[in-house]
Amino acid sequence: MSRLRIFAENGATPLLDTSDPITIAETLAMQGVRFERWPSRPISGDADQEAVLAAFAPEVARLKAERGYLSVDVIRMVPDHPERDMLRTKFLSEHRHAEDEVRFFVEGEGLFTLHLNDRVYAVLCAAGDLISVPAGTPHWFDMGPSPRFTAIRLFTNPDGWIAQFTGDTIADRFPRHEPVAA
Repeated sequence: MSRLRIFAENGATPLLDTSDPITIAETLAMQGVRFERWPSRPISGDADQEAVLAAFAPEVARLKAERGYLSVDVIRMVPDHPERDMLRTKFLSEHRHAEDEVRFFVEGEGLFTLHLNDRVYAVLCAAGDLISVPAGTPHWFDMGPSPRFTAIRLFTNPDGWIAQFTGDTIADRFPRHEPVAA
């Protein structure tokens, strides 16, 4: 289930905690962050990239036309992935990208945490959620200790998506993603 928690950058108690997708979208839009819910589509757990992209072709085409994205791919992460610990750790520190970070969660979940002005926005994205973090926005991502997700990624230039770390340790002061066991 999607969830948004907003914290003061020096606080541990949420100023807002909601799972209402409309409230999430409206709150994030005020910060320039796009959040949408897309309709679910039946996709087998072993669907390849082409099948996943075909299932969401109308939505992907709309985003490409609206924002000029040129490249699209699918990333799948499973708990027994041999590089899961390295990949999780790689994005746990605050960083920025030179282009938007756009993700649609086909299945599973991940926690995007955005550092905007004096607030921290923890956005739990679940299956059906699209998030677009604008270029230059300080944030971090946590897929959890046993990640399981499939996501569509859109780019104007995949080389622009390289993380530029800020050196701020703020991410260490906020909750990590700990999914509820299924």
